[in-house]
This record gives sequence, C-alpha cells and structure tokens, in this order.
Amino acid sequence: MYPDTICAIATAQGGAIGTVRVSGPQAIPVTDRIFHPLQGNHALKDRPAYTLTFGQIRKEEEIIDEVLVSLFRAPHSYTGEDSTEISCHGSPYILQQVLQLLIDQGCRLAQPGEFTQRAFLNGKMDLSQAEAVADLIASSSAATHRLAMNQMRGGFSQELTGLRDRLLRITSLVELELDFSEEDVEFADREQLRQLAGEIHQVISGLVNSFSVGNAIKNGVPVAIIGETNAGKSTLLNMLLREEKAIVSPIPGTTRDVIEDTINIGGVTFRFIDTAGIRETSDTIENLGIERTFRKLEQAEIVLWVIDATDAKKQISLLSGKLKPYCGKKQLILLLNKSDLVTDSTYRKELSLLIEQEFPEQTGYLFLSAREQSHSEELQNQLIEAAHLPTLTQNDVIVTNARHYEALSKALSAIERVEEGLQNQLSGDFIAQDIRECIFHLSDIAGEVTNDMVLQSIFESFCIGK
Repeated sequence: MYPDTICAIATAQGGAIGTVRVSGPQAIPVTDRIFHPLQGNHALKDRPAYTLTFGQIRKEEEIIDEVLVSLFRAPHSYTGEDSTEISCHGSPYILQQVLQLLIDQGCRLAQPGEFTQRAFLNGKMDLSQAEAVADLIASSSAATHRLAMNQMRGGFSQELTGLRDRLLRITSLVELELDFSEEDVEFADREQLRQLAGEIHQVISGLVNSFSVGNAIKNGVPVAIIGETNAGKSTLLNMLLREEKAIVSPIPGTTRDVIEDTINIGGVTFRFIDTAGIRETSDTIENLGIERTFRKLEQAEIVLWVIDATDAKKQISLLSGKLKPYCGKKQLILLLNKSDLVTDSTYRKELSLLIEQEFPEQTGYLFLSAREQSHSEELQNQLIEAAHLPTLTQNDVIVTNARHYEALSKALSAIERVEEGLQNQLSGDFIAQDIRECIFHLSDIAGEVTNDMVLQSIFESFCIGK
C-alpha cells in the first residue's frame, strides 16, 4: 500500500457529467471533509462499501455542486485501496474546484496511469492486463475492443501461465537429475521432453506470428496509394476518407510529402498513405517525396496502384518493372481511375488482359472514377478481402503489444535452444539454463520480473485519472 492519497479528474472535458477519482489510505476521510450528505448524518467512513451517497461539495459555507459519491473499500476496489469517486456536473470550473479542495485536504495530484499502476502493484491485475486498459481506452474498432477486452480479462495471461507451468515441469525434472548426477539417474524421458518442448515451441511461435495481425488490427492495415503524377491519388484518398484531406490540383507534383489518415471500413481500420507521384523530375523537394514513396511502399501491406485509365497501357509498361520488386508478396490492387472518360469496351478488355499478363498472381483491379466517387463500395470490399484479417472473438489470443512481441521472440529463441540441446544430447544444466531463460521472458510480459524503468515507460503513456 502507498502512504499517500492521490486524486485526478477521470473524465474528458465537454461531457454533462464529470468524475473525480480519489485513492489511498486517506481517500475516505479526505472526501468526508469536503462532502456533506443531504440525507442522514452518517459520514462516508460509517457507510458500507459499494454505496452511492447524494450530497454537496462545499468550500466552507459555499456550495460548489450537488454530487454523488461512490464508496469502495480496500482491497475490493480498482486500485486495491480505499477509494471514492465524486460524480458532479461536467463544468471545468466545478471539477477544478473539487480537485483543489481535495489537494488542500492533503491529496496529491495523480501521475499519468498511477491508478492502474497501483492496481498492478497491489496485485489486482498483472502487467499485461494493465497495458490492456490503455488499449481498451484507445480502441477504435470492434476488433481492437475485442482484443483489449480479452487481454484485460486475463486471456493472454492464462495462455502464458499455462506455458510457464509446462516449462517448470520440464526444468524441475531436469534439475532433479542434476541433484542425482553421481548416481546416473534419469527422471526425465528425453523423448517426452522433446515432444513437450516442440509443443511449447509451436504455441510461442504462433503468438509471435500473430503480432503482424495484431499490429494491423491495433494500428490499422497500412495501405500505400501510389502511381504517376496526376493519376488521381489524392482524389482517391479524399474519396476514401470522405473529406478534403489532400490538395487536388491539375499541376503535376502537387503532393510532395506523405499524407496519412485512418478510416474504419467494415470493422477493419485501414491506414491510408498518399504518396508523391512517381516520375522523373529535377525538383529536389519532389525527389525527396518520391524517395519517401518507395520507403512507404516497403512498409505497406496493401498497395493501391492508381493508373490514369486514359493512358493506362503506357503507365503499366513504364512502371511495372520499377514497382514489382517493391510489391513482392504484398496485396496489389490496380485502380484504373478516370474510367468515366473511357467508354470503349474493347480498350477496357485490352487493359484487363494486359493486367492479367503482367500481374498473374495476387492482383485485383477495378475501373473507377475517384472524382465521380463511383465504385467506392467495390473498392472497400476488395480492401477488406485483401487485408486477410481473421474474424476475432473475445477469446482469441493475439499479440498487439511490441513489448510482448519482443519478449516472446526471446522466449522463442530460448525454447529453440532447448530443442537443439535435447537433439544433441547436451548436459542437463545447459538445457535447464535455456528453459529458465524462456520462463524469464514469459514472466516479463506479466510483470513478474519487470524493472522500474520499464514500468515508468508503460504507465507514463496512460492518461491522467486512469
């Protein structure tokens, strides 16, 4: 338990109702000193937990507001400490007055994430669950909400606990053999150990591989919009975002830097990246923009190659050789823009055949007009299909956190060394050391071995009041 009592505004500005949260050993007495119940004479300290009390917050004889106070007693609260939550009107003036009164009575203003940090340090949740709180607050789609809820409810922690328990069984048998090394006793059947290590390897590998999906769900599937100048890339971005995000001009080279924004389509978040048009130019600034285009192209999962349909054959021939090496295994969708200007059905068929010949694999294409906003729905359907994101439930365990990914990658390397050691019949002490290292990295995710610097880095990214 902490010796000091903290307070903070726990709701965003602008709402009709605001909440001030108080936690610590003096949370209830401090709240009592500024709160006056309007029914009954019982102070908060004499009231049972999990009750709401209606009354007034007063500054001497001045009434600041009529409020509801929620009462929680340790250890059955969010932080594991005595806590109160004061619900008042959402006026910034009222909230600041309540906060100042609490500070005058001995409270300290909470640091970012300090309530959740206290919950972690008081054993109310492990570190992965605490990190999920921030993800839940930041969730912007059904998928990110489901993943954060699963992690906050302990789904990820249960998976790791199961792995650690199995690893502890391996190492206990191996280390038991070391205690009886002079008697040449074998407690652990090497074939069973190899099988068990292989199963654990498969689970950890699956979690590591899930990070690419988790990262796309959490941060948005990166989609690069590329093509020659004046092909309609910026107009397409504006069509997808349904706002004038990018400047549209008939002057070539208008877009010289990367423009990014996100939008939710069918429950999937996409991060669109409008890039500078690809062409030969002597303009130094424009060339820098084109260099960034190719860098963003490497980072993208989906590539929207916008082609002016009125001059499509030439563009495909000129750019296909330059762009193919960058597209690799990415999902490529060719968008034949300005198709409202192309009415010749024979020409359209020729373009379709050319695309199928140049890009025989994993490529979709679509005739559209970004200016007229035609075939927008078909493009959205192709994007969802190209994302290849699985349908998720709250029970799915997907890695979305870079810190977890790093720890799991190290755990994977350690279990691979265990398998190699068993295969090469290494001494039990070497195998036990690698197993212990694997357990260490798995425990790091739950916060069992995390140092203070890591904790500070994690919780300082939270909002104040959480």
